[in-house]
Amino acid sequence: MTVTNQPAYSALLLEERPHVIRTADDNVQVLRRIDELMRRADLSPAEVEMLDLLTLLVERFEEQRYAMKAATPVQIVRELMEANGVSQAELAGLIGSKGLASELLSGKRPISKSQAVKLGERFHVPAWVFLDV
Repeated sequence: MTVTNQPAYSALLLEERPHVIRTADDNVQVLRRIDELMRRADLSPAEVEMLDLLTLLVERFEEQRYAMKAATPVQIVRELMEANGVSQAELAGLIGSKGLASELLSGKRPISKSQAVKLGERFHVPAWVFLDV
């Protein structure tokens, strides 16, 4: 442990009583406490250790509670199309034909490397985001 004043940290633990975060309300309370600590410029070593502990508790809760599944290449295309106002007809012009666009968006056909490059250029993202690797 990096705390140089073990009794001060022990007292702080008794005072704050940090615990595993189980609800969104608990998370908000801990986030408020983290914010309070981060706004102070004069944290003691015990408070720095408490800040680290609270941060770990929040990270653990949020990773478990709000974990996002990786999007599929088709989901990424759909999201980028919507965000950029690109129609299926425009997509067809980009990748070759209406049929290809339809098959791609329905998931019946995977995105080829050349299509991924064109999509990447159009949406200003790396081509690999459109490939199932």
